[in-house]
Amino acid sequence: MLIARAPVRISFAGGGTDLPAYYERHGGMVVSTTLDKYFYVFVSLNGPESIQISSSDYRAYHRHRAGEPLLWDGSLGLVKAVLHEFGFESGISLFLASEVPPGTGLGSSSAVAVALVKALSTVRDLSLTPDEVAACACDIELRKLGSPIGKQDQYAAAFGGLNAITFHRDGRVDVEPLAVSAETRARLQRRLLLFFTGSTRDANSVLKHQQRASGAASGDTVSALHAIKDAAWETRRCLERGDLGAFGQILADAWEQKKRLAPGVTNERIDQAYELARRHGAVGGKITGAGGGGFLMLYCEETYQPAVCEALEGIGLYRMEFHFTQGGAQVVMNALPRLSPGLLVAASPAR
Repeated sequence: MLIARAPVRISFAGGGTDLPAYYERHGGMVVSTTLDKYFYVFVSLNGPESIQISSSDYRAYHRHRAGEPLLWDGSLGLVKAVLHEFGFESGISLFLASEVPPGTGLGSSSAVAVALVKALSTVRDLSLTPDEVAACACDIELRKLGSPIGKQDQYAAAFGGLNAITFHRDGRVDVEPLAVSAETRARLQRRLLLFFTGSTRDANSVLKHQQRASGAASGDTVSALHAIKDAAWETRRCLERGDLGAFGQILADAWEQKKRLAPGVTNERIDQAYELARRHGAVGGKITGAGGGGFLMLYCEETYQPAVCEALEGIGLYRMEFHFTQGGAQVVMNALPRLSPGLLVAASPAR
């Protein structure tokens, strides 16, 4: 068996500027960190007749017979697309599991793609760099599947850690670890709270609208994205100089900009929870991911946290404990035998 995993992330600032429709015109930048919550891929070899896929998160199972076309559709379409990319037609079983539910705004779908690329490239005996893993996952999700998403989640999951991720107009992506002291990092972790709103969402409708609007030369969405990108640069500066009070206020200001990006970013329940948290002492926050549900992230000094937690839990939100992590996608165990050419039909990844 081989086990690979990739972490989920929280994005502090810059979300939306990683969409090609925006950064290909204006360039983009995101500041994010990965968490100690992972998506896992378990790989075993099973003989020449089939591929088998099981997912606990989607409660789905698929068996693909050798010789049949491998179509990447349905709830397991991403898994099938990655299998096709690496030329697998038979002889392999995959089991997928996550520590967080899908659709919660923590980049879990791209963590799936990154973990799969890491696992299947290792089975193929390919030593991909984090940049190559992220680029491959992006290509599969954006080109092969046509998903209306950006690129920040794949790079966050592949590299891990607290980073500024810059998206250049020509398609290059730079990942720079922030020069943040251990003391500042520890204070930041203590002062961030994550609350599950109790609902998941399909971000595609929000992202499709945002993608269309952000491709324009100007307009309300583009203006908001410019402000969000500026907030990402200022977030980096605040964290590197240890000014967490200013960081919390940037979160509050950027959330107001994010709500301008597309209908459905927020709703009555989210607004109620956010305002309740601020009345009890939280400085600022945002819904993680594209919006509409998932996790509410808040910056709140320790003195006010008991009151904020009591207030939000009183309306049905659930706090999730977490820690920052430095590591990205990795193989945590590899006890697979050397592959027999007869078991796995293709000898190299499909391109």
